[in-house]
Amino acid sequence: MRLKRTHSCGELNKKNTGKDVVLTGWVNSRRDHGGLIFIDLRDREGVTQVVFNPGCPVFKIAESLRSEYVIGVKGKVEKRPSGTDNPR
Repeated sequence: MRLKRTHSCGELNKKNTGKDVVLTGWVNSRRDHGGLIFIDLRDREGVTQVVFNPGCPVFKIAESLRSEYVIGVKGKVEKRPSGTDNPR
């Protein structure tokens, strides 16, 4: 299925919290932290962190992603949980 991008990776901010968005770009990095998979998705405008939970229907696909894969993702923008803020 082809997704039409709604935002670039560099433009998301606190004002987008709670909104559904579609991002496209390259996998910059992938980290597996005991069940949660974190993807740093990049495009020419910036980088956005995408989180896949084990209950997610595409979790198995997220496990197979590698650097430089080109992907599209659709999901809801969420604020990081308290205490996990990252200045970047």
